[in-house]
Amino acid sequence: MTTAATGALVRPKQGRMIAGVSLAIANRFGWNLTLVRLLTALAVLFTGVGLIMYIALWIIVPSGV
Repeated sequence: MTTAATGALVRPKQGRMIAGVSLAIANRFGWNLTLVRLLTALAVLFTGVGLIMYIALWIIVPSGV
């Protein structure tokens, strides 16, 4: 896993916990993976939008290498 931001939003196959959405976002923007996962979990727990967004990104963002 790299810390630098990459050009494409792709769900990597290595390092996934569920679908790799948080990992894809962290890699794309160069953000801390733990922080992205924490914010994702909070959004899922406290808003209905978090789960809908996660599922939508799971479907939309392509799976990569």
